[in-house]
Amino acid sequence: MDRATRNEDVQRAYEIQANAAVAGAARFSAVGTGLAILGHYTWPAFRRQTLPFKCFLVSISTVFGLVIGAENALMAHEAERRQTETALRKEARIDLARRGLVATETEIAKWRAARIAEQQAQSGEGTTS
Repeated sequence: MDRATRNEDVQRAYEIQANAAVAGAARFSAVGTGLAILGHYTWPAFRRQTLPFKCFLVSISTVFGLVIGAENALMAHEAERRQTETALRKEARIDLARRGLVATETEIAKWRAARIAEQQAQSGEGTTS
């Protein structure tokens, strides 16, 4: 994998993680606020707590949602990338074995580069006709 492709993958993972973090923070912030309101109106001991403490509890739930949302999204993205990479490497090993070559890392990299070039050539032909 070349440096540009790796940087694109890192940027895509960052975008996925950031979007999931914002969504998780919003979701858990709403849950924390709802629980704080519910606790305020139903539990006298919670009602006696100070506003900063209640805000602290809501902010804890917000940070929890941010971290959990981002981590779950990143783990799902990494699992998908691993599955894709495993399938691609398996296809490369099979194709190289059919040609009578040993599937070393170098041969797999060459196979991958040839496949990308072939796909780009096909997509170039498809757009010009």
